[in-house]
Amino acid sequence: MTNKKSSIHFITAIIFIISTNLILADEIKISFDKKKLTAFQKSLIDDEITGSNVTLINQNGKTIYHEVVQSGKEGDKNINDQTIFPIWSMTKPVTIVAMMILHEQKKFKFNDNLSKYIPAFKNLTYKDGNEIKKCKKPLKIIHLLTHTSGYRYYDQDPLPVKIPNYESVHPNQTQFNDLSSYVEAVAKQPLEFEPGSRYLYGINQAILGRVIEVISGKSFEEFLRENIFNPLDMKDTGFSMTKEQRERFQPLWINSENLKGFTYLLDENTYSPSSKAHFGGEGLVSTMNDYSKFCEMLVNKGEFKGNKIMSEKSIKLMKKKWADWPGENELFNKMKGYHNGFSVFVLNNPKEDNPNVPRGIWGWAGYHNTHFWIDEKNKVFGLIMSRAREFTWDIPLGVRKIVYSK
Repeated sequence: MTNKKSSIHFITAIIFIISTNLILADEIKISFDKKKLTAFQKSLIDDEITGSNVTLINQNGKTIYHEVVQSGKEGDKNINDQTIFPIWSMTKPVTIVAMMILHEQKKFKFNDNLSKYIPAFKNLTYKDGNEIKKCKKPLKIIHLLTHTSGYRYYDQDPLPVKIPNYESVHPNQTQFNDLSSYVEAVAKQPLEFEPGSRYLYGINQAILGRVIEVISGKSFEEFLRENIFNPLDMKDTGFSMTKEQRERFQPLWINSENLKGFTYLLDENTYSPSSKAHFGGEGLVSTMNDYSKFCEMLVNKGEFKGNKIMSEKSIKLMKKKWADWPGENELFNKMKGYHNGFSVFVLNNPKEDNPNVPRGIWGWAGYHNTHFWIDEKNKVFGLIMSRAREFTWDIPLGVRKIVYSK
């Protein structure tokens, strides 16, 4: 009997060792030259691409790299994890998470017509050459989630119908008092094509912000605060800033033919507490401290410190291939081997991007060069915060080249 028990214990131990080794083999510890990454951050300043910048790399819930590089230039501020940045299009994944929360609650279906929630979108038109024609197909929620609606940003060419004072690539909060009046104006614009025909980066998440208000019965910001910001303890993330927060607001570095230096004069959003026009595509400000918690939730399959924000199934839907990557577009053509999910890039062919980067990483970026990615395979996320124009994918591509060097 003793020998039998000993044999069982021995076999159990062997199974445990083998299982542990298999798990460890699957979880690769990321190791890279940290001095090289810091040098890359400094080069962004030396080459006048950004001002002060900060990069964070996290694996298994632990910080493996965190470096703040100050420019020391006149007009710049010394930054830290509480510095407030406009995150522009990194607002989009937040809006998508909000939509997925409502989808899990069965409050809407992806194939619902948008007009079910906002009647102004019932009789839409689209451009066909020099003609304006009536849409034969209805605009659906799925089209907004995937940027296949036909709506764009209104700075590209003259429109047959103008939204008053709305010509900027990023809508100015001062032009509309709330999301309701904004989407009513948008609904009068012709689409670029029949809904669902192809991908076109545009104002879709701003419209989804209003959809969230209609479905939830709450303001867009209130819904985000209750369901995302408060559970994640994102205290400095929102559509407006207090006086104290404005003191932590990072100036914009710009390097153009007409202007070079740090400025607040080119802020396209006011971030005013009095505005209710909260744009789900570009309106949020945040910090390294706050947005890293959002990233941690995503890499942990929707969970943060015991709080379940969304399901793993919803994250898989976000990453699914919904549209091809618009490689012919100047804004996107530096990113090779990717597809579009719900307002996120997803790497499906590392050979075209960087063979060392694992297939399936995903993330997004912001107009003033804030960037993040999620690597679920290695339980890693990367987050880069800066504030500079012009926008470039070279920053995250350069960081990942170092982080995943072998």
